[in-house]
Amino acid sequence: MSAGIIVATMEHSATIEPTQLSRWLSAVIDIAVAAGRDILRIYEAEAGFDVTLKQDRSPLTEADLAAQRTIGTGLAQLTPEIRMLGEESAPAVFEQRRSWSTLWLVDPLDGTREFVKRNGEFTVNIALIDGSEAVLGVVYAPVTGVAYAAAHGCGAFRRERDGSRHPIRVCSTAPATVRVLASRSHGDAVLDRLLDRLGPTQRISVGSALKFGLLAEGQADLYVRRGRTSEWDTAAGHAVVREAGGTVVDFAGQPLRYNARDTLINPSFIAFGDDSRDWVALLANEQAP
Repeated sequence: MSAGIIVATMEHSATIEPTQLSRWLSAVIDIAVAAGRDILRIYEAEAGFDVTLKQDRSPLTEADLAAQRTIGTGLAQLTPEIRMLGEESAPAVFEQRRSWSTLWLVDPLDGTREFVKRNGEFTVNIALIDGSEAVLGVVYAPVTGVAYAAAHGCGAFRRERDGSRHPIRVCSTAPATVRVLASRSHGDAVLDRLLDRLGPTQRISVGSALKFGLLAEGQADLYVRRGRTSEWDTAAGHAVVREAGGTVVDFAGQPLRYNARDTLINPSFIAFGDDSRDWVALLANEQAP
């Protein structure tokens, strides 16, 4: 990596042993699959579904709420001592949650816009946060039945619909034409200008946290996101990418941290597999808010 900006590496502050995380991981996959069944029941209903808008103008459907109920019940049975914070949970102010050193961070239906468009590119995201670090993550795509999963010290894998598991790893050497993941529903002209600095690129447009899965299994090289995302959007994918050998940092080169600030909105971030190029220095001159 060049001498421009050094990407920080996070010392693992997690307190939960990998053997325990591994046991929980299998159960969390089952919980995500159960939530996915709730989502598909509504997604495939002949009568369709209603869409309402939340205060931030993002869409909400019955599927979001049904999936969160299923996940909440499942996690409460698995780890009754660990709190859950989900996108559709009642807001928890920082004064309350700052004492939660360990918590489940959940997006029951990531990519609701893709759900509404019926393009299949939506996921169930479940992450375990320990010491502000995502130490376990499951990103499950109900339509394909594919789950990307990982736990600290256990590696990352792709689980197929039939239950078979295949270890995954990031592409550690980006090709001359960099494969760049982009949001399906969020365009960004400034980001387009930033990416022009990289030379030849191939843009891959995908909805939801599926982008983290594609990066983790080496099907893409770079994912840059400017603007608003929430911690439950990224935590599960972050865990998967890191265990697959990749990196997720903000535009200053600092690893994303969770439940560590008075806001649950992430800074803009960069995720990559090849650490021989200084992606931060290449992209950080025109930073996002």
